[in-house]
Amino acid sequence: MPELADETLLQAVDVARAALIEITPADTIGEPVGHIVEGEHVVSLLFDCLMTGYPGWHWTVSLSRIDGDSQPSVLETELMPGGEALLAPEWVPWSDRLADHRTAQELAEAEAAAEALDALDEFDVETDEADALDEDDEFEDEDGGDDELDGIDFGEALAASPLNPGEAAQAEAETDDGTPDPPFEAASGEFDAEDDRDDEDD
Repeated sequence: MPELADETLLQAVDVARAALIEITPADTIGEPVGHIVEGEHVVSLLFDCLMTGYPGWHWTVSLSRIDGDSQPSVLETELMPGGEALLAPEWVPWSDRLADHRTAQELAEAEAAAEALDALDEFDVETDEADALDEDDEFEDEDGGDDELDGIDFGEALAASPLNPGEAAQAEAETDDGTPDPPFEAASGEFDAEDDRDDEDD
C-alpha cells in the first residue's frame, strides 16, 4: 500500500518556491505540476520549468518533517526531466524534412534570377541611353559643319570666280566662229607736219 503524502508538506508550496529562487530566476519557475511521495514525511514538489530548451523538465524541491508536529524543511532542489522530456520526437521522413529546405532554395534561386534579369535590363537601358547620347553628339557635329556652309551656293561661286588669262582666251576662242581676228596695230604717236598743212589747204 503506497504511503500517503504529508498534507503539511503538500501545502508548503511557498517554502519550495523560495528555495528555487535561490538557484534560478523567478520567471523560469512555472506552476506546480505534481508531487512524489519519497517516504514518511518526505515529499518532492514538482514545478514546471519555463527555461528555453527544457520542455518537459521540472524543478524539484524535496521537503521533509521530523514528525507530525515539526515545520517543513528543504532537503534539496534540482532540475529533473519529466516523463516526456526524454522521448524522441516523432519520426519525420527525410523527404518531408527537406521539403521546406527545397522550397526555400527554389525561392532563393527565383529571387536571384529575378535580380539578375533586372540588372541586365538596367544595363541595357544604360547602354541604349549612352548610344543615344553618342548619336546626338555626332548629329550635332554634322549640323555644325552644315551651319558653317549654310547660304553658300558652290555652283554660283565657281561660275562667278575670275578665270585666269589662259582660260579666258580659250573660252573666247570656243565662242568664236573660227575666223581669226584682224591684227590690231596701235596708232603711232608721231605725225607729219606737212601732211597737216596739206589738209588745211584743202
